[in-house]
Amino acid sequence: MNNSRPFTSQMPGPRIILLTTLALIAFASNSLLCRVALKQTNIDAASFTSIRLIAGAAMLWLLVRIRRNTASGSGNWLSALALFAYAAAFSFAYVSLTAATGALLLFGAVQATMIGYGIWIGEKLRTQQLVGLVLAIGGLVVLLLPGLAAPPLWGSILMMIAGAAWGVYSLRGRGAGDPSKVSAGNFLRAVPLALILSILMQKNAVLDSAGVGYALASGALASGFGYIVWYTVLPALKTSSAATVQLSVPVIAALGGIVFLGEPLTLRLVLAALAILGGIGLVLLKR
Repeated sequence: MNNSRPFTSQMPGPRIILLTTLALIAFASNSLLCRVALKQTNIDAASFTSIRLIAGAAMLWLLVRIRRNTASGSGNWLSALALFAYAAAFSFAYVSLTAATGALLLFGAVQATMIGYGIWIGEKLRTQQLVGLVLAIGGLVVLLLPGLAAPPLWGSILMMIAGAAWGVYSLRGRGAGDPSKVSAGNFLRAVPLALILSILMQKNAVLDSAGVGYALASGALASGFGYIVWYTVLPALKTSSAATVQLSVPVIAALGGIVFLGEPLTLRLVLAALAILGGIGLVLLKR
């Protein structure tokens, strides 16, 4: 396992809180950075994806070299394909979705994929968890029902594909070795896939300094550095705590979208968020 486990298990409480908060803010920032880049700059979604993955790969490779961890881990092509599918669908979805709606759909799809896999391999759900699952599904239905406040259907489908791909990526990463090295290897393998996408869509390619800057920040800081911080603090968190604190990511993204992007907070989104996050919380929380 990760050599940092003995260190993190003795980490002081305030440091655990600080690192956990930084990681969650980084995860939520991916939604904000992608949305602002595709809304307020001219960069195209394919270029954003490529630059994000290149920056993430470079940051993770650098941090792995600095840490010199002796634990094994290198990533693989199937996980890299899932990572690429997530990153590409994520970018194209945010062409039309708000930061809050995108983050909520992404998180819901990630958890649905992982919970569904658990059910498929024979895990039993208690009554509390079944109620939570029905509540979360109901929240997604409320969010996607046709109407004036409904998010664009194509963007919503793409974001749910992104969430499913991230769920697969997360499931494949369990026990795969040192998280830092595995992440670095997967990011490096995902880069050529993203470059192929950019080549295929080169007619629509547009780059500007602001868009490139947001993509670099998304890849290097919100993705690469965020994952390292999360994996550093993860051994110090209980499994149930690690799962439930991630419920705050869509909320942070929603608040960021309202404050920094001027996005509206609709009643439909509030009700859907309460149902989805509350339902997932019931599934994840142990008695």
